[in-house]
Amino acid sequence: MIRHLATALSLCLATALPLLAESARPSPVRGEILTGWQQADGTRIAALRLTLAPGWKTYWRSPGDAGIPPTFDWKGSTNLRGVGITWPTPLVFDQNGMRSIGYKHVLVLPLTIAPRETGKPVTLKADIDIGVCDDICVPARLRLTATLDTTSRTPTPAIAAALAARPYAAAEAGVSGASCALRPLTDGMEIEARLTMPSAGGHEVVVIEPGQLGIWMSETETRRNGGLLTATGEMSSIDGKAMAIDRSAIRITVLGKNHAVEITGCTPG
Repeated sequence: MIRHLATALSLCLATALPLLAESARPSPVRGEILTGWQQADGTRIAALRLTLAPGWKTYWRSPGDAGIPPTFDWKGSTNLRGVGITWPTPLVFDQNGMRSIGYKHVLVLPLTIAPRETGKPVTLKADIDIGVCDDICVPARLRLTATLDTTSRTPTPAIAAALAARPYAAAEAGVSGASCALRPLTDGMEIEARLTMPSAGGHEVVVIEPGQLGIWMSETETRRNGGLLTATGEMSSIDGKAMAIDRSAIRITVLGKNHAVEITGCTPG
C-alpha cells in the first residue's frame, strides 16, 4: 500500500518538473472570488471560480492515486470566523492507468462564510494550492482577495447551480444501510463498505475517505448485487504507526452515471 502511494507521488512530481522549468508558459488556471450574497442568519455565500485552459483538469478533495489534493489557507482574512466548502459532484478520469477524480473547464466551489461580526464586511484572502494536469501535471498556487459586503439576499446563479450540483445526501438517495467491516493486514487494514441503496447509474465508483489525518486510502473495487453495493479497499498509516479507525468519521461517496451520493459514517459490519 505504501508502495502504491509512493508511485502516485512520484508520478505527480515527475510529470510536474518539465512544466515548472517553462517559467514563461502562461498558467493553465485562473481564479477569482465570486462575492455572492448574504443569508438571513448573517452568514455569507461566496465561491471560488477556477477557469481551466482547454484540456486541463484539477482535482476533488479526494483526488485519487494519480491526483494532487487541494489545500486552502484563509490567513490574512478579516472578520472571518470560519469557511465551509461545498464540493460539486466531480468527474472520474483515467490518468496513465490510474484513476483520478476532479473537474475540467470551470469549477465553481461554493463557500459558506461565517463572519465574526454579522452585518459587517468580510475581507476574504485565499491562498490555494492545487494540482492541474493535461499531458503533464503541475502544482499551481492562486492568491485571491475580495471584500464581501453586499446586503443582497438574491442568490448568484453560478453559485446556486454549483450548490445544486452537490451529491445527494444518504436520505435523499434512498440509502437504507451503510456498514463497514475492518480486517487487519500486514501493513494496514482492509475496509469493506456495504451500502444498501438504489443504483446511481452505470458503473459506480466508490470513494472512501477515512476522515482522519495521516491515513492513506486506496482506490476501491466495487460490485453490485441488486440493491447492495459493496466496495473494498485498503488503508494504511502514512507514518507506519497503528491506526484507530472512527467509523462515524468515514465519508463514502458513490459516483454514478446519473448522480452521486455522499454518506457520512457507517456502522460495524
